[in-house]
Amino acid sequence: MELSMPDERAPRLLCVEVYGRAPLCYMTETAAALLDELARTTVFVPTTTRTREQFGRIHLPGPASRYAICANGGHILVDGVSDPDWQARVARRIADECVSLAQVRAHILATSDPAWLLKERVAEELFAYLVVDRAALPEGWVKELAGWADPRGWTVSLQGRKIYAVPKPLTKSAAMAEVARRTGATRTLAAGDSLLDADLLLAVDRAWRPGHGELADSGWGAPNTEVLRERGVAAGEEILRRFLRAADARPAGH
Repeated sequence: MELSMPDERAPRLLCVEVYGRAPLCYMTETAAALLDELARTTVFVPTTTRTREQFGRIHLPGPASRYAICANGGHILVDGVSDPDWQARVARRIADECVSLAQVRAHILATSDPAWLLKERVAEELFAYLVVDRAALPEGWVKELAGWADPRGWTVSLQGRKIYAVPKPLTKSAAMAEVARRTGATRTLAAGDSLLDADLLLAVDRAWRPGHGELADSGWGAPNTEVLRERGVAAGEEILRRFLRAADARPAGH
């Protein structure tokens, strides 16, 4: 949450995710009010690399969103249910353009070491990720994996303690474009802090990234993306303010 102020000046927080019967994720009450307004006045589409099960643990304030994007674009939820036509379209592209998930997992397991590989997981039968001990991870291993995966249609990224192996056609931007088409949206806005958010930020009309996260750590930027100095929950508030201002400034009829 990156609360930098003295404890007595800390904002009131609202828990929005419980995991293992314990509170896990929070937003400020101010951000909750801003999000409620945003969800009532725009087509707000939560977009995440999380699986549908992981996304289901999040309870955001405001009216429920008609659309959500999960599994890095592998699922478009419509009123909470995955759209089968989109699932089939994504599956066809992956089958046509990429080696199988089984081949990627076999290579990962053959080249990794239990000394630093803590967990290996598959998300929605679409992509794989590893949880690793960063201090023990050999220098160059991720680069070597990326070099192997690229000609086989997969991308690799290291984010904190997780290494993701994702098929190239599996993108948040493609799912966002489909939701925009279905809703008739002519102006799109997005924010993100992860390397797996980069394609989404590049695809929208205006974007924001906070002062924390993998994109900030790597110095990532783009002409349409505004870099914010705020970090943690303060960044969440500021992003929502920017969303609302940008939505209010759209031309009539858009």
